[in-house]
Amino acid sequence: MPASVPSQESTRRPIKALPALLVDQIAAGEVVERPASVVKELLDNAIDAGAVRIRVDLEAGGVELIRVSDDGSGIPAEELPLAVAPHATSKIAASADLDRIQTMGFRGEALASIASVSRLRIRSRAAGEEGASLLEVEGGAASPVRPEAGPVGTVVTVRNLFFNTPARRKFLRTAQTEQGHCAEIVRSLAAAHAHIGFTLESDGRMLVDVPPGQSVRERAVAILGAELDAKLLEVHADAFDDARGLALWGLVGLPEVARPTNKHQRIFVNGRPVRDRTIQHALQEAYRGLIEPSRKPTALLLIEMTPEGVDVNVHPTKAEVRFRDQGLVHSVVHRAVREALRGADLTPSVRFRQARPESTDFGHGLAPPAPGDGSFARAFERPAPAPDQRFDFGALRAGVEQDRLASSPAPHAPQAAPDMPRARPVDRILQVHNSYLVTQDEQGVVIIDQHALHERVMFELLLERIASGPLESQRLLTPAVVRTTRARLDRLDDLRPLLVRLGVE
Repeated sequence: MPASVPSQESTRRPIKALPALLVDQIAAGEVVERPASVVKELLDNAIDAGAVRIRVDLEAGGVELIRVSDDGSGIPAEELPLAVAPHATSKIAASADLDRIQTMGFRGEALASIASVSRLRIRSRAAGEEGASLLEVEGGAASPVRPEAGPVGTVVTVRNLFFNTPARRKFLRTAQTEQGHCAEIVRSLAAAHAHIGFTLESDGRMLVDVPPGQSVRERAVAILGAELDAKLLEVHADAFDDARGLALWGLVGLPEVARPTNKHQRIFVNGRPVRDRTIQHALQEAYRGLIEPSRKPTALLLIEMTPEGVDVNVHPTKAEVRFRDQGLVHSVVHRAVREALRGADLTPSVRFRQARPESTDFGHGLAPPAPGDGSFARAFERPAPAPDQRFDFGALRAGVEQDRLASSPAPHAPQAAPDMPRARPVDRILQVHNSYLVTQDEQGVVIIDQHALHERVMFELLLERIASGPLESQRLLTPAVVRTTRARLDRLDDLRPLLVRLGVE
């Protein structure tokens, strides 16, 4: 064997139990990624403690100081040492509790992990105690608990994050960037807990300040932005299946406020902010045909489920969940959002200001309108049509067909006469970039997405086929097996006549 390649015997090391501090620091690598991770864990604890007001103070984006103060139930003096011990918690007691978690935190490793990579200070007073108690931990080493003055509640101070793990500290971003991540965590949790007041101050500057006791809509608008209030639609739904239930409330933006990324989508399950592809897909599908595929809807969705219906113990930072019935969640979200969009008048209103007759300056080198063109500008000052006066897609379809026949006459056939009857309200159709059709009706200009028009035409053809009789169908070689419940079977019996007409046996 070449001398440069070490043998297996020369590299083997004996198996040893890791020191407690190293174990906590490894755990901190999963739980504490950056200052925002600390803020989230401490806010979870404050919410679980029943706080009505929570204040967060930062210095240097949280790298030098994070202080979270709450007026919750507090921690008794004799339990403070356990609060920073690994996997010690009051929120679960047995493995069965993992199937019905109803608290924000539950693993019991947050404070221990934070204490292993910072200088931690906890001052807390439980209801009924004469005074507060103080516990200090530096790099995992705790000092004895001692008395301290303070009101009922808890104040957790974290200083010099990653002071004893410089390799982790050097990977942090600028103070401004870390501050932005912390502010996002505070806003996100504030959106889901409207009954709690949240304050965030960073280096003397107030970033978040929302009072307690707001309605869910007031809080949602405060987080999404007051400028969007008039452009948000309310969505709500309830779906219950045996012991598993799901309730949904939220706000979704009009198609015009869709964004390039899903950064402005806030999804919460039982008060916990999560990232979930099932819900994001349902949301995107609800907007199909209304926004460009590359754009993402603006939305804030609050989903409440029975604890048994969702598994929150699938991600180290609890940022993802797993649903026991993904199909139910997808269908409820998709249907609720789609119904909200259908109930809104999404026809845009376009208004142009007509230049004064005495003015000759039209800007940008534009010539003044020709005589009679004033009616063109005035036509655009009409309000958007009522829902029952919207553009007639059937007429457009007929107009497109007539345009095709007129522009492609059969061999040796005479050109169509100029007074050939045409489907109203379509007069002329202009195609732009092979993607959009521009025409007019009695209300003004109409712009149609050809892809959406094609879907509409195909949908109407399908409806015509269904109306004329059952659709053609062919049995599968192997029947599809679907697990279901008695309640759903009863619903299928009710839907049997419709399913048969659709070709489903």
